[in-house]
Amino acid sequence: MTSRRSHANLRPSPETSSQPLPGTARELFDALPQLPGLRTEVIDGRLIVSPVGTPEHGWLAMLLAYELHSLVIGNGWRSYTGNVDVCIDGPRDPVEPDFVLAPADCPRRGARELLSSGLLMVAEIVSPGSTVDDRDRKPAVYASGGVPVMLLVDPVAAPATVTVLSDPKEGEYRTSTRVEMGSSLHLPEPVGFTLDTSIFATPRTTP
Repeated sequence: MTSRRSHANLRPSPETSSQPLPGTARELFDALPQLPGLRTEVIDGRLIVSPVGTPEHGWLAMLLAYELHSLVIGNGWRSYTGNVDVCIDGPRDPVEPDFVLAPADCPRRGARELLSSGLLMVAEIVSPGSTVDDRDRKPAVYASGGVPVMLLVDPVAAPATVTVLSDPKEGEYRTSTRVEMGSSLHLPEPVGFTLDTSIFATPRTTP
């Protein structure tokens, strides 16, 4: 789940020494070099640099991708597990969800950032170090960017839960459904899929 932006040279040169320093978190994000093993996002005006998730964290995102595979292929969509940047419409803040579902022709900002308003769904896998951002801050970020559906997989809650948020308006999701991990959960349109959340609770060795 390493960010794959092209390398940026931050060393001063005669051409760059007179240029102003980045004035916003977005400008600083754009100026950063590639940071292997780290995830870089802007949340509420803060540049957040954090380690990528554990193998178990990544496996949960892959399990979601496996479960939605037939739906994705049948509709000609695209799915990404923690390896694509999303640009939030409006503030243009970059985030890197653990899972992204998008149409094949999703609009972009530049070559690599998918625009949030063109997505079908994002998902975040909560880890001990990301509880506040994933549970409290990112829903508002995605809702303000027009993402129709957000899925929050929370294996660190007691008991573990899975929540689907939908119907974004004025920076918040107006509909929320939470189930204990292991129950079925309907993902509303534009996804339109009933997810068996036991996939996150039962270890698998094969897709």
